[in-house]
Amino acid sequence: MRHVYHSCRNRHCPQCQSRAKEAWLAQRRRELLPVPYFHLVFTLPHSLNGLIAQRSRLLFETLFDAAAATLNAFAADPRHLGGSLAFTLVLHTWKQDLGRHVHVHALVAGGALRADGTWREPKRGFLFPVKALSRVFRGKFITALQQHHNQGALPAMTHPQWQVLRAQLHAHDWVVYAKQPLGGPEQVLAYLGRYTHRVAISNERIVGLDAHEVSFRVRAHQAGEGKRRTIRLEGSEFIRRFLLHVLPPGFKRIRHYGLLAPAHKNKRLAQARAALQQPSPIRPSSRAWRSSCSVSHTSIFSAVRAAATSACA
Repeated sequence: MRHVYHSCRNRHCPQCQSRAKEAWLAQRRRELLPVPYFHLVFTLPHSLNGLIAQRSRLLFETLFDAAAATLNAFAADPRHLGGSLAFTLVLHTWKQDLGRHVHVHALVAGGALRADGTWREPKRGFLFPVKALSRVFRGKFITALQQHHNQGALPAMTHPQWQVLRAQLHAHDWVVYAKQPLGGPEQVLAYLGRYTHRVAISNERIVGLDAHEVSFRVRAHQAGEGKRRTIRLEGSEFIRRFLLHVLPPGFKRIRHYGLLAPAHKNKRLAQARAALQQPSPIRPSSRAWRSSCSVSHTSIFSAVRAAATSACA
């Protein structure tokens, strides 16, 4: 058995992201508000996977824009909150078996800061009606996609091909998943730690590899909650699926909106804390985070290396 040490600092490496995750969580800890937090998921239908394979940056940007615009529109509506939200979007592109499944997780503070400086809480224990959210999200995304098509930003398609795709998108039920409030700030931080600096698969899920196959665990939904099963992929197929989730260069997959938007975050958070009667957080010391990439016996990159060797054999 061989120890594999990692210090590549690649953002797709789960070992090297431990330091970045801890630093990111420390910064987020200072931005939490004393309110319940909600978890929503905006998912693209798989009929768009072909376009995503060819124009991933454009489709990812459109997903972020449509999800953020949907949340901001509902928050600004006086029938709901009539103010500005504080929320973060995190892009995920995978399923348990490493297939393509593009969606963004939204972590949203429960309530909004109104123009008069007051804080309004959501009614009846939920943030927004999910059926209405789904329809508006679908409309905003398809409208933006139509604009990209008109501008020639999408791969060339005949008019009948485009009409077929549009019909598929309109026929699909774009369900926005919404979860009950996550609880207080500590629960939110624990949740954030699982969803920020993780790409496709963790080392712990890889249970074996040889000259031909990679074996890893996935959730077995049909077998009940918490059950696992093991699947095996040829080395070349494992590499192909993993590379589906390598982001375009420079693409930011964690983004902040509303009160957390970088341009005015400090000012707007101070206003929200005043409305909620929350004292300003104490600034941390300048002590640098110290952590090193851990050591693993079985890792994604050793699996990729072995799989590549097999594929070239």
